[in-house]
Amino acid sequence: MPTNQITAVTELDKSRYKTKVYAGGHFIYADEPEDLGGTDEGISPGALLLAGLGSCTAITMRMYADRKNIALDAIKIELAICKEEEMSKSTTITRKIELTGELDDAQRERLMQIADKCPIHKILSNPITILTS
Repeated sequence: MPTNQITAVTELDKSRYKTKVYAGGHFIYADEPEDLGGTDEGISPGALLLAGLGSCTAITMRMYADRKNIALDAIKIELAICKEEEMSKSTTITRKIELTGELDDAQRERLMQIADKCPIHKILSNPITILTS
């Protein structure tokens, strides 16, 4: 596989939904809550999706602020998505971004624009095709 391609491997044995996730030499667990039959020993798949968007957004904003010498001290991003049974072609993710630092209005506005430039935001904002073999 090309080195610039993002990859992940997931494995699930007979454990009740507790899934091993490997990516880039790192390891985490995904799972479902107990009320859905899981063991609640890992992050839910939906939360992993939101975490990917949130972390990518924060990293993109940090990179921009560092490159432009903007006094951005911290970024906090809260994300939410509707319940699975409410999802449709127009599913909405809400993202609340809080910026800490001595920023003027123009810097804050520009950083909020930069938030939409993160690669995961771009992926989720466009049609996605999943090829399964």
